Amino acid sequence: MALYFVGLGLYDEMDVTLKGLETIKKCDKVFAEFYTSLMAGTNLERIEGLVGKRIVRLGREDVEMNFERIVLPEAKERDIAFLTAGDPMVATTHADLRIRAKRAGVRSYVIHAPSIYSAVAVTGLQIYKFGKSATVAYPEKNWFPTSHYDVIRENGERGLHTLLFLDVKAEQNRYMTANEAMEILLKVEEDKKAGAFTPETLVVVLARAGSLEPTIRAGYVGEMIDEDFGRQPHVLIVPGRLHIVEAEYLVEFAGAPEEILESV
Repeated sequence: MALYFVGLGLYDEMDVTLKGLETIKKCDKVFAEFYTSLMAGTNLERIEGLVGKRIVRLGREDVEMNFERIVLPEAKERDIAFLTAGDPMVATTHADLRIRAKRAGVRSYVIHAPSIYSAVAVTGLQIYKFGKSATVAYPEKNWFPTSHYDVIRENGERGLHTLLFLDVKAEQNRYMTANEAMEILLKVEEDKKAGAFTPETLVVVLARAGSLEPTIRAGYVGEMIDEDFGRQPHVLIVPGRLHIVEAEYLVEFAGAPEEILESV
């Protein structure tokens, strides 16, 4: 009797590890949430076909407000799998769920899977040079968050890259594009005027990470903001100080302007 947090990976049902797949198959019941991320190359039916089990899909409120009522009682009686896109412990939501499980006397285990934190290396940017990451959220009535701008500025001062997650509102079928994120950041720049994100800022867009042919594009905001990067999910990266190999990679694989080679 235990709760298994199983990552499904980034893109499609084939990203799950063998350990994860075998664990799901042995569990008595399977829950899943997809509101923290989007797996663009698959759907619930295809995942069910792979694991050979019915999967109970939970919404944000089911997980965050009713986890103790829906999932934990089941895990006290039998083996339960809780599936997430990417790696289970990347989202802070799931760390909180594991704390709740322990406090309820439920044993839990984590089975990892490919995560955007490793897959972002496909851009050629070196992982150890990334600073703090942040999320660009959709502005709402009387709420316009700007902390992501401050993260870009602080990382930039240290020469570090910034990975920006883009807002997901699965219940509304809204997945922020890199274009929308750039528009939001330019509006924040108009207010703060710190020069952290301008039309001349170099950015990298990674779309559909985990697929065999992800979109990787690099260029200046003013030129990239109207470009079509294809289907979501997207992430936006603001590079810091580039190493020569990083710059060469961006030119060769992401179409970055060759002039960036002159500054490294």
